[in-house]
Amino acid sequence: MKRNLIRIIHTGKNVLAWDDETYRAALARETGKHSARDCSDAELERMICYMRTQGFTPLARHGKKPNVAAGRKAMVSKIEAILAEADRPWSYLDGIIKRMLGEVKPLAWLNDDQVRKVLQMLIIDAKRHGRL
Repeated sequence: MKRNLIRIIHTGKNVLAWDDETYRAALARETGKHSARDCSDAELERMICYMRTQGFTPLARHGKKPNVAAGRKAMVSKIEAILAEADRPWSYLDGIIKRMLGEVKPLAWLNDDQVRKVLQMLIIDAKRHGRL
């Protein structure tokens, strides 16, 4: 848990473009300590809350782009773009694939026609919500 909080804080430091001096001053002001390693979980969470007030928004992990055959890479890239535009994770495809096949399978296991159908369903959804 502590390692993840420290990772979030250092990501926030980079996103907010703080130099080391600014970061250490904010850390000392919020926690009374000069190193995130010395902080408790509660103090790290307080620092993250402060960083959020300064404009940092931690990005939710949206999963990893599946590794597919060369013939499907273009379709998967388009799927990735549509998911990113809608701010949806890769796991969103699980529901689409389950609706389509009756069972959940990884996108990498689908054939060309099935991947094409998933892409078409995403395009229809994007048009419905005014994103395309």
